[in-house]
Amino acid sequence: VQLQASGGGLVQAGGSLTLVCAASGTISSINVMGWYRQTPGKERELVARVTSGPVGPSTVYADSVKGRFTITRDRAKNTVTVQMNSLVPEDTAVYYCGADGLDQKNARFIVWGQGTLVTVSS
Repeated sequence: VQLQASGGGLVQAGGSLTLVCAASGTISSINVMGWYRQTPGKERELVARVTSGPVGPSTVYADSVKGRFTITRDRAKNTVTVQMNSLVPEDTAVYYCGADGLDQKNARFIVWGQGTLVTVSS
């Protein structure tokens, strides 16, 4: 299973960016899919994630992005998208897509994408 992330770049403060992550491979199901970010010298932190559930998906956001970022998932296409609005310089980081699921042999996988740089200028 592989993840391909796209959509990073340079944007001015107050601007918007959209990150898209697509999963491919022998996937049976994806239970959790989301975006995380990391800056030099710091641990990777959650940005937003979508978890599948019996009554539908549930989302979790980092407090720092609530109200500005929106995460959506397309189960049919195995993609997750985060729309990032009202960006601030503190959002500057390498953003990683991550997924936790089962492959077609019913083995669990946890995979990360290659990371995409988001730079917000002041």
